Amino acid sequence: MKYLVITFTFLVLAFGGYVISTTKADEGFTLSGRVDVAERLRKPAQADNVSCSIVVKNEADVPIAIKRIINPKFPMNFNIGKEDLLIDDVEGNIKLEVQINSHGNLGVLKSGDIFGESKELYASGRKDIVLVADKMMGKPTLGSNRGNFFRTAAR
Repeated sequence: MKYLVITFTFLVLAFGGYVISTTKADEGFTLSGRVDVAERLRKPAQADNVSCSIVVKNEADVPIAIKRIINPKFPMNFNIGKEDLLIDDVEGNIKLEVQINSHGNLGVLKSGDIFGESKELYASGRKDIVLVADKMMGKPTLGSNRGNFFRTAAR
């Protein structure tokens, strides 16, 4: 009887340790929130063949995760998890950037690209992040030169 109790106790402790370790491992790296675009930039940000990339960087500005959404509609909710990580383990605080463009290249800002960044540092597990893309690279251009008063008046 004594050996049965000891064996049962050992099995319960082993099973409990397994459940706790797998639950903690499943939590892993997560971030979630919402991306919004300034009203004046919303039309080009929602055009066809545009991608929205959320780049997670560590405190040294090194990208550690990327989430890309094709043809986004704003405001847009996002979830970044372990599957989006570029590295194995995340330590310390992180910051986020958002880039919206039609050429698909990250880190290379071209004229017409829309971008923004987080104002604060976050820890893994944060669920209420709000990113606002409120800047545009280059000068906004008019869609057509026909009927442009400034072009015709300068002649």
